[in-house]
Amino acid sequence: MIDLELAPAMPSNGRPDWPNARWVGALDSLSVSAHGDVKLADSDGYLHARLLIREGSILRGFVDVPVSENMIDGAVLSQRISELPAAETMPGNVRLPSFTIVVCTRDRPQYIRTALAAILRLDYPDFNVVIVDNAASTRATQDVLRNEFDDDRIILVEEPIPGLAQARNAGLLRATGEIVAFTDDDVVVDSLWLRELAAGYARADNVDCVSGLVPSGELRTRVQGYFDDRVTWSKIIEPRVYSLSTPPASLPMFPFCVGDYGTGANFSVRRSAALALKGFDTAFGVGTRTGGGEDLDMFVRIILDGRTLVLHPSALVWHRHRDEMDELKKQAKGYGNGLGSWLTKILTHPRTFGIAFVRSPHALKQLVSIAWRKPEVSVVQSDAPSDEFDRAIARVGWYELASVAKGPWLYFRQRLAGERTMR
Repeated sequence: MIDLELAPAMPSNGRPDWPNARWVGALDSLSVSAHGDVKLADSDGYLHARLLIREGSILRGFVDVPVSENMIDGAVLSQRISELPAAETMPGNVRLPSFTIVVCTRDRPQYIRTALAAILRLDYPDFNVVIVDNAASTRATQDVLRNEFDDDRIILVEEPIPGLAQARNAGLLRATGEIVAFTDDDVVVDSLWLRELAAGYARADNVDCVSGLVPSGELRTRVQGYFDDRVTWSKIIEPRVYSLSTPPASLPMFPFCVGDYGTGANFSVRRSAALALKGFDTAFGVGTRTGGGEDLDMFVRIILDGRTLVLHPSALVWHRHRDEMDELKKQAKGYGNGLGSWLTKILTHPRTFGIAFVRSPHALKQLVSIAWRKPEVSVVQSDAPSDEFDRAIARVGWYELASVAKGPWLYFRQRLAGERTMR
């Protein structure tokens, strides 16, 4: 007996290319019957599935289950779900502030089409959307918005100066919502995304920033599997509250933490707080010499300013990771350059130098781990101790570390090229 049928988290770009690929989707545990099997749509070629289990809107965790002929055995699934922690209790009567969603894009109309369609399906009473077309070389994004989306909630902003921080600032200035939610063009937002971001602001007093979970929306290739293994923001299920007044003992680098606060694909900030901080630092971000780091910089500045940041995983956005080795190498370069540039800013600023210096042994250990990081067992395709994929991944790690070393030079070049601006 088939109890229900699930759709994948994101449209697939093709068939799986390795035996340990995972079909990815989400399931409400309240809808599962131990006596009924679950059918997976668009799952040809998959032998495993990763399901994000929810109970209503609250996340309980991930389960991995075998797939046979596009089906999951209901009894096996029920057993795996029973092993997860119980769902937490959330306070009721959460206030629903107005939101402006900012999506920055550049010459990727095929992505913005999918991302915007999901955004417009959001279950939320009061939001609008600002699409920032950043240093575009064509009018393709504008054509998609004009020809395919007739919705008064959409605002198009053209930002000619390249750089993700510059684009985010342009969106921030055009935002009208009390809260500004930032996401990317290569994602699919969950239908409850804004409601759960709003719930995050109710977790503590004086919250000015809420981020959410960004799980892998596709695990079709080994490259995607490797990237999923190495990032933390795709797995953290437990809500967390960060502030200078209550530093977490488990994070010796606090507040200079990478990955623990979330990522730029899924976070929100109170507009008044972002403006008080003068927006994003335009020395950082994709499209600049530094290549990244504008989200991490904002997170840390929020905490250093005495404000509270909440990681509320139930605010969910699915992300499609790079699926080819060349793309992964390019991403590693951007991450490395961005991290090295941001560390340079921290170490050259009088206020943050002293705080960072006492944490430098932990920082050095973290940097070295980049080069020595190896893929988890889940992404190994053969029993051989080292195959070509493992060697290529090792080169990516060293390439990322070398990119960190270039960060100081790139940071100073970018800083000299132009001051921080909010136009």
